[in-house]
Amino acid sequence: MKLRILTLGLASAMLAACSGGNGGAQDSQVLNVYNYSDYIAEDTIPTFERESGIKVTYDVFDSDEMVETKLLAGNSGYDVVVPTLNFFGRQIQAGVFLPLDKSRIPNLANLDPAVMKRIATQDPGNQYGVPYMIGTTGIGYNVDMLKQRFGGSADIANSWDLVFKPENISKMKDCGVTILDTPADMIPIALHYLGL
Repeated sequence: MKLRILTLGLASAMLAACSGGNGGAQDSQVLNVYNYSDYIAEDTIPTFERESGIKVTYDVFDSDEMVETKLLAGNSGYDVVVPTLNFFGRQIQAGVFLPLDKSRIPNLANLDPAVMKRIATQDPGNQYGVPYMIGTTGIGYNVDMLKQRFGGSADIANSWDLVFKPENISKMKDCGVTILDTPADMIPIALHYLGL
C-alpha cells in the first residue's frame, strides 16, 4: 500500500493561506507545491487562489526518486511536498522538512488514528506530515481475454507467471499490457516472484 504524505515545509505560510484572511499582505505571497501530477482537481488551485489571494506555483514529479533527488539537493523552495511513506522517513532524517505547527491545524484531531499510526513508523510523533491520500497497487485484467488466450481458463491471473514468463505475457500483447515503472512497486514483486 502506498501512502502519500502532505508535508509542510513552511507550514505557517500554508496555514495562514488556508485561514481565509482578507488579502492585504497575503496578496504578495506564493505557495510553492510539489506533488505527483493529476493528484488534485483542475479547479483546486484557481479556487484556492481566488479564496485566499495567494498565488500557487504547482510543480509535479512522477516518481519517488525524482522528488527525493530534488529535496536532498537542498533548498528546494517548496512549502508543501507530497512524498510517499516509503521515502518519507529518510527525507525527515536528512532534514528537508520543518516540523508542523500543530496548533495551526485544528482538523488534525479528525484524522484516522490507524493511518496516523502507520505514518508514525516513519515520522515518530507525526511531527512532519499528515496523510493526503492512500492507495494500493493492483492488477486489472479482462477475464474474457485471458480465457481466450489461455484455453478457457483465467487461472493464470492467480500467478505472477502471467507477467514474468515471456510466453504468457506475449499472449496478451495485442490487448495492451501496462506495468508500473516504479522501483518501489516492482522490485518487491519481482523479488517475491523469485523467492528472494
